[in-house]
Amino acid sequence: MKLAIDAMGGDHAPENIIKGSLLALHTFKDLELILIGDEEQIRPHLQGETDRIEVMHTDEWITSEDSPVKAVRRKKTSSMVLTVREVKEGRADAAISAGNTGALMTAGLLIVGRAKGIERPALSPMLPTKNGDGFLLLDVGANMEAKPSHLLQYALMGNVYMKNVRGLEKPRIGLLNVGSEAGKGTELTKQAYDLIEESGLHFVGNVEARDLLEGVADVVVADGFSGNLVLKSVEGTAISLFSILKRELTSSLKNKMAAAILKPAFKKVKNQMDYSEYGGAGLFGLRAPVIKAHGSSDERAFFSAIRQAKLMVDEEVTATISSEIERLQQEGELES
Repeated sequence: MKLAIDAMGGDHAPENIIKGSLLALHTFKDLELILIGDEEQIRPHLQGETDRIEVMHTDEWITSEDSPVKAVRRKKTSSMVLTVREVKEGRADAAISAGNTGALMTAGLLIVGRAKGIERPALSPMLPTKNGDGFLLLDVGANMEAKPSHLLQYALMGNVYMKNVRGLEKPRIGLLNVGSEAGKGTELTKQAYDLIEESGLHFVGNVEARDLLEGVADVVVADGFSGNLVLKSVEGTAISLFSILKRELTSSLKNKMAAAILKPAFKKVKNQMDYSEYGGAGLFGLRAPVIKAHGSSDERAFFSAIRQAKLMVDEEVTATISSEIERLQQEGELES
């Protein structure tokens, strides 16, 4: 298996991208990587290890300040565009980048293209839960406006991913809403509720944002606007909480002594809520796997994104999503 890596994307590129890539190569012996970026910056971090690594040089890359659509169209030799193109042209099985989210979504749509039967792809990260299992949230920003049929497709794609990659026999599907009772919400959520309920999926109904970290569902479906608000709220709350704890636990000698005793427990909590163990956000609904790693990924987080991409390829998630959508369209349960 060969994966294409945007070595210049993210806050800590290329160092952490390459460290995570090397960790993946040491872990998965059947893996080959194409590192795409500035060769002069990449080579020093390889530590002489070139086995199963190909470096593709480019001196152009997309920054976080770039306009996504303009950047993809104008920077045709950028590391991100070349990474996605390797997948499009069949030289790699999946693409991974920690760079500009909007640009990666644009590149995925324009270059790789949508899978057959998919109306709108969804950007889909795994988020932590109290029990450590995590849940898949889709969409978190690929589409700010959605139709009920889009939300049904998100539910189907999430179901395939959690069954094939996470190994859940019967994933619980929840619809993000302002209340748990049926009939709540906007016209979009009311119509989506009916479609998902009739789909044959293990639908647990409406779920509220306050209950998500309790693990009320394995897959949570939302339009991109609402999903993005949830994603940013969860990330911001976790960052603020750990910042407050650190400040208070170092504010006095007594607190420092208590912190030293409780350090193993705090570390366990931090690891349980750490996004780096959950991989990246898959852009589901494309013809090939495209994974968006977190922009601030350390080497462990980027390794997890590579592991996620590998599992998606191994389990043929893209093909399974397409076949499921096609089957339902033929049965008249989805719009063609």
